[in-house]
Amino acid sequence: MLLLGCLAISVAGRAQKIVSELTLVYEYSVNPTDDGKQGGTTENAVHTVYIKGNKSRSEISNSMFSSTVIFDSNAGSGVILKEVSGQKLLIRMNADNWAERNRMYDGIVYKNTTETKEIAGYKCIKAIGQAPSGTTITVYYTRDVIPENRQYEPSFRTLDGLPLEYELANGNVRIRYRISRINLNPVPASKFDVPNSGYRELSYEDSKKMNIGG
Repeated sequence: MLLLGCLAISVAGRAQKIVSELTLVYEYSVNPTDDGKQGGTTENAVHTVYIKGNKSRSEISNSMFSSTVIFDSNAGSGVILKEVSGQKLLIRMNADNWAERNRMYDGIVYKNTTETKEIAGYKCIKAIGQAPSGTTITVYYTRDVIPENRQYEPSFRTLDGLPLEYELANGNVRIRYRISRINLNPVPASKFDVPNSGYRELSYEDSKKMNIGG
C-alpha cells in the first residue's frame, strides 16, 4: 500500500503518473558543505511548493524571513509576498514582470548523465542544466511523478520529470534543495488566495529599486 508523504516506501513496478495536484517540501540551504550540512550564510530553511492545476505557490521560510510566490500560468501573472523584520510586503507581477524576473532560466538545457540514485523511494536520474545566463543546475529527478503544470517552477520548465534534489550555482553562491516530503493529496484552493489587507503593496519596479523583488 502506498502511503503518501512517507519516504520509506517501495516503488517496485510503479508506473509513470501525471498529476494535477501536488505538494513538495524541500530542505533549503545556502552554500552547504559537501556533507550536506548548512554552510553558515543562512540558517536552514524550508521550501514548500503547492501545485493545483494552472496555479502554484512557492514558499521559503525560516525564523528570520518568509517569501511566497503565487503564480497563475494561464494568466502569466504572479504575486510575491514577503515578510522581513516585521514588514509585510506584496508585489504584483504582470506577464512581462514575471518573464523578466525569471529571464536567467531562459534557454536552459538539461543533459542526462549515467548517474542514478533513489530519493524518497523514487528512482532518480542525475542531469546538468546550463542556461545562457551562466546559471548551472545539477538535479536528480524522477519520471515516476510528473506535474501536469510544467510552468510551476521556471528553472524546470524543460525538465522531463519532477526534481527531488537539486543545486543551483551562480558565481560563488550555491543553493541546495533536498526533498523531505511528497504529498499527492488535493491542495486547498485557499492556498492561492492573495491577501487583500495587512500588506504594504509595492509595484514590481519599486521592488527592484529596493532590491526586494527576488
